[in-house]
Amino acid sequence: MLPDSITALISALNKLPGIGPRSAERIALHIVQADSAVVKQLADMMLHAREKIRFCATCGALTEKSPCSICDDHRRDSSLVCVVERAVDILSVEKSGTYRGKFHVLGGKISPLDGVEPEDLSIGALEKRLTQEPIKELIIALGTDVEGDATSHYLAKRLTRKGLKISRIAYGLPAGSGLEFADELTLSRALEGRREMN
Repeated sequence: MLPDSITALISALNKLPGIGPRSAERIALHIVQADSAVVKQLADMMLHAREKIRFCATCGALTEKSPCSICDDHRRDSSLVCVVERAVDILSVEKSGTYRGKFHVLGGKISPLDGVEPEDLSIGALEKRLTQEPIKELIIALGTDVEGDATSHYLAKRLTRKGLKISRIAYGLPAGSGLEFADELTLSRALEGRREMN
């Protein structure tokens, strides 16, 4: 039987994404047996990262300074904006190595059952960007689940305007999952095989 403090640590670690009960137990047992200085350094780094990281005021990416390095990079194609659900999805698209445009983070997907309506997402901020930036194409890069499909179609209807192409990444992604589970090659092909939405 494990002491209560280790059980509580395992329970806390198990709440982190991608860490199951066995991994949580291994990590917890490693932490309680590690040198105190190493554990303190890890805790300090976690707190430091949490305090320093914020969302980019322009696109919603994780950053230490706003605008983020992607929005601030004048070598990137400002006419192309990839719309993703969460800030971490930017990392997945960037790993593909084929996309050189900018990004916009919605902050979720439309899901009336979960109480998420269009006004809960950063769609208004995206509309504002369309009036202020030279955007010619929006690439909608949302998952292929029901909410992702519904949100993609809603965006295509709401954002349609003259001179703006709206496309969606090709269905090379696993059905019912998000971008974080796709490998770089699948994402690269999905971006290259995007199609216009009507």
